[in-house]
Amino acid sequence: MSTPNVLFLFSDQHARKVSGAYGDPVVRTPNIDRLAREGVRFENAYCPSPICVPSRMATLTARWPHRQECWTNDDMLRSDIPSWLHKAGAAGYDPVLVGRLHAIGPDQLHGYAKRQVGDHSPNNPGSRRQSMGVISGANDPNRQSLECAGPGLSAYQVKDEEVAAAAVQWLREFGAARNAGDRPFCLTVGFMLPHPPYVVDKETFGFYRGRVPAPELDAGDLVGEWHAWWRTARSISDVSFEDRDRARAAYWGLVHRLDEMIGRVLAALEEIGELDSTLIVYASDHGDHLGERGLWWKHTFFEESVKVPLIMRLPGILPANETRDQVVNLIDLSQTLVEAMGASPLPNADGRSFWPVARDASAPWNNETFSEYCTDSVPHWTGGRAVQQRMIRADDWKLLIFDSAPPLLFHLGTDPEERVNRATDPTCAGVRDRLMDRLTGDWKPQTIAERMRERRVEKDILAAWAREVQPEETHVWRFAPDINRLDAEILGCEELTKQGRKE
Repeated sequence: MSTPNVLFLFSDQHARKVSGAYGDPVVRTPNIDRLAREGVRFENAYCPSPICVPSRMATLTARWPHRQECWTNDDMLRSDIPSWLHKAGAAGYDPVLVGRLHAIGPDQLHGYAKRQVGDHSPNNPGSRRQSMGVISGANDPNRQSLECAGPGLSAYQVKDEEVAAAAVQWLREFGAARNAGDRPFCLTVGFMLPHPPYVVDKETFGFYRGRVPAPELDAGDLVGEWHAWWRTARSISDVSFEDRDRARAAYWGLVHRLDEMIGRVLAALEEIGELDSTLIVYASDHGDHLGERGLWWKHTFFEESVKVPLIMRLPGILPANETRDQVVNLIDLSQTLVEAMGASPLPNADGRSFWPVARDASAPWNNETFSEYCTDSVPHWTGGRAVQQRMIRADDWKLLIFDSAPPLLFHLGTDPEERVNRATDPTCAGVRDRLMDRLTGDWKPQTIAERMRERRVEKDILAAWAREVQPEETHVWRFAPDINRLDAEILGCEELTKQGRKE
């Protein structure tokens, strides 16, 4: 095989454990499971940041968030930083995106040559967001995302149906127009699911209601001062069993529906005869706690939040039904895709290609990676607390540092559920100090905080400009607020249903 086609299936907020491929006995994910059975599944893949925009932008460029100053969901990635899509284009591909990108600013391509469907959110901070109707606010880390979970329908599920349909149509058109000698395709399909709202269609919710078990870890297993504060700040310290179980059933249902959509895309790929000549990659931008440790959403470095599913399939090149235990990151994935396409690595980058590891488990690899979570106090869900936090995973050790809270050190080999903080254990002092040096050698929380304050002044101007000028938005998927609905009788959200909420 020369250079393969590339199909990158990228979801949003998929907790890796909630798939059959990663061991969940309840959820139905036959298509993701098939990719794992016929390809390579990574057991220790991490995101660059446990929040959407910085994770996605770092994945595009193979650079850590602090290297491109993309920390929060209203930071813009510079247009002159080359992405793996620029490399793909330079290597002879025509990179196409169908669906979610979640880039902020006027550049809504970042190396993609064409784009379909688009995002549900606006391009610019300050531009008016589309209303989610009766479930407004339930898509953010707010208490109502749990109170208003269950059967219904969100714009996110409807949008993904359109994304899947557009991807299927694109593949069929490619197959019909293909001629011998044509260059291979490079298609990214960006899904919103299973990102909250924890709302799924009534049929799917009914299937999972009562089948999804309770979380394995309760609030008593929570370790860390900041995490305890976060639970209080987001009003999730007293989530009822009813709310918890409804949200979890809906989430399992969203993963179920996501897998069905992935199945349609794979069927179209097989229909045009390109299934086995295409490198298929499935990944997500971060995870979701789903009630484990009494936490929800992402925003932390616990495994539920910062670990992601990562599966690759390419028969004849990659082995079938194998796993990889190497510690990798999404910033490494972009370099891996570049190498698989026969291109030279992205320059001035932090990511490393693990293509040799994907092909051969014995290939050399340094088991070390990072993730960072930084935000100022402006977004409403921060509770008015700016943070600068970073994590390192090195072999079985994992160290978390916080700007204003004590560090946490876990040994995942003996403590995979991260229950025992070893940071003050005298027998671990050498490991702790070595990892601390690695974490802080090129990353200073005080410097980042100051730079974020400077950037906030600049971003406030851009947001005010967008509010007043109302610039034309591109690649936006439009929807009516009433596309969102929920079963108020079951949910107990009658007042929210009547009034809705303005985002």
